Amino acid sequence: MARKETAAQAANPGRLKQIALTYQMTRKVDPKIGLVLAAVGIVVFGVLLGIGFAIGHPVYLGILGFLLAFLAMAIVFGRRAERAAFGQMEGQPGAAAAVLDNMGRSWTVTPAVAMNRSQDVVHRAVGKAGIVLVAEGNPNRVKSLLAAEKKKMNRIVADVPVHSVIIGTGEGQVELKKLRTTMLKFPRVLTGPQVTATNDRLRALGDLMSNMPLPKGPLPKGMRMPKGGPRIR
Repeated sequence: MARKETAAQAANPGRLKQIALTYQMTRKVDPKIGLVLAAVGIVVFGVLLGIGFAIGHPVYLGILGFLLAFLAMAIVFGRRAERAAFGQMEGQPGAAAAVLDNMGRSWTVTPAVAMNRSQDVVHRAVGKAGIVLVAEGNPNRVKSLLAAEKKKMNRIVADVPVHSVIIGTGEGQVELKKLRTTMLKFPRVLTGPQVTATNDRLRALGDLMSNMPLPKGPLPKGMRMPKGGPRIR
């Protein structure tokens, strides 16, 4: 029992420190965060307290108002902190992969499944919506990367839908802060076992490709692929 209490006490300062650091980070991007949170708390508490006086129960409604004010402040703080984090990540290499990693256990994320010399990159996420290819980089260059990767996915798992997303602010692109929402909007068409089977097939392909005994550099003229190995087109 004493050990549990000690663990809880040790965890508390850690959470408070994390909240403080998040607030400091958010304030750098959103200087009005303190005023906004104070205004939200005061308005919610004031409204509930006013209703309490009107119906003759100021104490009960005051307590309820305090709890709801704290909840409202926490929700507003979370949203503005998330917006500030996305603002700092925008345009940074690998930002989309960081968002995908926080999608939860229902998605299996493989970062940088395709990349070119200009550091344009395609990430892959597999879930009940199927396969989602997320590209970040120059919009004109990533289209060819996406097309090649989508063609490969259709060849390997032809029965699984493949979606493609390009991160950006242009027409037909998805802003980084809206990536999570976009992913959740895709219709869920696969069952849990189907998702597992898809991941297994993709993982097996990756293992086969990495273990192939190919020489470095271009293939010598007249060399044939070993029988039984994967066919490369």
